[in-house]
Amino acid sequence: MIQYLKDIWENIQSVFATMGLVDYLDILLLAYLIYKGIKIIKETRAEQLIKGIILLAILFFVVNQFQLKAMKVIIETFLNVGIIAILIVFQPELRRVLEKMGRTTKVKKLALNFESKTDAATADIHNCIEAVCTACEQLSQTATGALIVFERETKLGEQIDTGTIINATPSPELFGNIFFPNTPLHDGAVIIRDSKVYAAGCFLPKPQKEELISKALGSRHRAAIGMSEVSDAVIVVVSEETGTISIAENGSLTRFYNKDTLRKLLTAKLIPEKPEAKKMKGKALKKHKKNAPDAKKEQGADK
Repeated sequence: MIQYLKDIWENIQSVFATMGLVDYLDILLLAYLIYKGIKIIKETRAEQLIKGIILLAILFFVVNQFQLKAMKVIIETFLNVGIIAILIVFQPELRRVLEKMGRTTKVKKLALNFESKTDAATADIHNCIEAVCTACEQLSQTATGALIVFERETKLGEQIDTGTIINATPSPELFGNIFFPNTPLHDGAVIIRDSKVYAAGCFLPKPQKEELISKALGSRHRAAIGMSEVSDAVIVVVSEETGTISIAENGSLTRFYNKDTLRKLLTAKLIPEKPEAKKMKGKALKKHKKNAPDAKKEQGADK
């Protein structure tokens, strides 16, 4: 056994001795892809699947080394058939992983296309955000439940098909009518597309790990979290019990917003800064840091 380990170590040394720059870059790229893959599948059922595959690979290595023929046949058979079974059983998880990979490439595309966004379109988004914030403030005061989804790069056609097409200009009055108790559309979600109230009464997917969500959260909050897990949408929730305003994004929920903080967050999420504005902010920050020591001296003098 010791000689076997020595042989392995010598083989590893010989491999590294013959490696060039391209080989090291290849290893770094592979390591990065593995890291990103682990990060994507973490906290899903696929994580348990990967653990099982790793355990099976270790077992197969041991079986192969000790020539356990019966076990080897069983494991090889399982691996041959198991790939198809994995694709079927874990189809939702694989779909979410591919969607998430696609969304990361769309972020750059969104930034590149921002220059082409007209002032009129930006004004429409501002007006939509203002209407939502005003409506949420009013609904919060009366503890009227609401669920509003801002569609972004991931299209929500499946959810829209479950609701009623409205395609109307957003206003506090419209949201008030939609979410008024006991009306036909009040239990579903409103989906905003291209700064319009595109659909209402829509059903959203359940969260991946519903059992881990606090029991204090109602069905609207759960639906919001579920929607945020499978898309890049920003979802606003008004609690029917307490009137609390919450935001769901990327599978997490933040709570206790008011009109001003809600407006600030939605503006930051839905209207990215232009490159010129970012440069101005960067210059201002550098100037602030440069003058910071002088400011401290002045404060010391005042004391």
